[in-house]
Amino acid sequence: MTKFKIKSGDVVLVTAGENKGKQGKVLKIITDKEMAVVEGVNMVSKHKKPSATNPQGGIEKMEAPLHISNLSLVENGKPVRVGFRIENDKKIRFSKKSNKAI
Repeated sequence: MTKFKIKSGDVVLVTAGENKGKQGKVLKIITDKEMAVVEGVNMVSKHKKPSATNPQGGIEKMEAPLHISNLSLVENGKPVRVGFRIENDKKIRFSKKSNKAI
């Protein structure tokens, strides 16, 4: 299993693609495809068939996954690079810009 520098719940900035410059919270990480679903970014229209839970059916807007390489963690509104270090026998993530633990 691969380790990523971005986790669910992090606020990220999209650095490439048609959604470049947008920020959002990571809802889900798809580890085997190296992708992440970001809240309010990369919206697509999905056609839903009528069902018992949704008797009307119709077109639903939802977030599509983005590749992890196109995302950057945000600290104080600015993108930062992430590093790992050992503190008190625990591996922690830290911002390389401010050198503070995330």
